[in-house]
Amino acid sequence: MTNDRSTDAHDVSKGQMTNALQQLIDVVAQLRSPDGGCPWDLAQTPETLTPYVIEEAYEVVDAIRSGNPQAIAEELGDLLLQVVLQAQIAAEVGDFTLKEVADGITEKLIRRHPHVFGDVNVQDAEEVRYNWEQIKAAEKGETPAEAQRLSRKLQGYARKLPPLMAGMKMSQKAAAAGFEWNDVDGVWAKFAEELAEFHQAIDQEGKEQQQAELGDLLFTLINVARWYNLDPATALQDTNQRFIQRLSGMEAIATRSLSEYSLDELEQLWQQAKAALKQSQMRERGL
Repeated sequence: MTNDRSTDAHDVSKGQMTNALQQLIDVVAQLRSPDGGCPWDLAQTPETLTPYVIEEAYEVVDAIRSGNPQAIAEELGDLLLQVVLQAQIAAEVGDFTLKEVADGITEKLIRRHPHVFGDVNVQDAEEVRYNWEQIKAAEKGETPAEAQRLSRKLQGYARKLPPLMAGMKMSQKAAAAGFEWNDVDGVWAKFAEELAEFHQAIDQEGKEQQQAELGDLLFTLINVARWYNLDPATALQDTNQRFIQRLSGMEAIATRSLSEYSLDELEQLWQQAKAALKQSQMRERGL
């Protein structure tokens, strides 16, 4: 009896979900309709919408980090809108439809999980990952040797991921392949070397070389983070938030526009805001 009720609830949920998704599809189609649609939506192309895809993905991550279910649901909705909107634009010119998008990912999941939807047996998550990579390579027409080329994997990270995340992935894969320092002292020595080269480039070289040396310095710092099991992208994101919080604290203390303060006065405000934020955080932790 319990199983019957669970099945009924599941069926209702599927029906409600189908209706909700179809309503979203219909709304997006109307926004893109030449007859009474929205001028802004009608002016968009897959290329102009690309920044929004990235922005919404980051906002989903931020919501997940906040642990607020309502915020997560809202941001996932914004990201889903980008998927539906891209599919709508593609359907208008006959490239593909949202159905093809959904069918494609469904088929891919079934194909790459033969241990769930087929008769393959696996021992652990590592074996699942290995099988996934083998199936993925076969789909692309690659030989196992081609699929295992380190440069091919790193190029994929560099092309598809944000720079800090790509740098960490590339560093991890290169280290796993043996391209690694003997100890952390070697990493710090490399950092000192790259810092000196960056200073020299700033003093003596043109913009292109300065940019190159800055990249080398940042990549080495990512390696330092890897050695200490730190996430540079998360670290920078946290620093960005602390900077905003301290700046907000300065504005709360200030009696006039920050632009009207001298540098010494701004430093005093900064230290006051920093101390106030630290006290607030300690109170929240019950310290």
